[in-house]
Amino acid sequence: MLTQQPIAPANARADDAYQRLISMLDTAGARYRVIDHIPEGRTEVVSTYRGHPVACAAKCLIVMVKTSKRTSRYYLAVVPGDARVDLQALKTLAGGSYAAVASTDKAEALAGSVSGTILPFSFHPDLIPVTDPGLLTHPEIYFNAARLDRSLALDTRDYLRLADPHLHPITTETQPST
Repeated sequence: MLTQQPIAPANARADDAYQRLISMLDTAGARYRVIDHIPEGRTEVVSTYRGHPVACAAKCLIVMVKTSKRTSRYYLAVVPGDARVDLQALKTLAGGSYAAVASTDKAEALAGSVSGTILPFSFHPDLIPVTDPGLLTHPEIYFNAARLDRSLALDTRDYLRLADPHLHPITTETQPST
């Protein structure tokens, strides 16, 4: 079964998630760029604002997987922006019996930020990061930085080093880019 140690304390709050992210990246010497833009949380739209192909965006969803009658685990699914999360793949990977996108309230509580700004990093011990290898073919990945009006372009090698996600194919067919 997949487990993950948190990379920071579990009591992340929406108002400090951005500062926690920047502090972590700066402390680790990560290579990144800050991109300010019109407030937007939809991957396809914000990718246009940021000026990159949608496939370079890190789309982040929180998925709940039932692993027993009374137990659920939560996964941070990170996929290319032009792909969809394959819930069946996550269910199989986790050895579960059922998988679904987590409720908005639960996802935001685990992520420490609002929907549309979920980071590709887990700051919560109950949130296990799983990244699709298809995202890692780009030199940089782009994502909203716990804010609708600010994104980061992060060196992919630094993402892997700092997030230390489980790597597993978790996408369905690629969606056409717009």
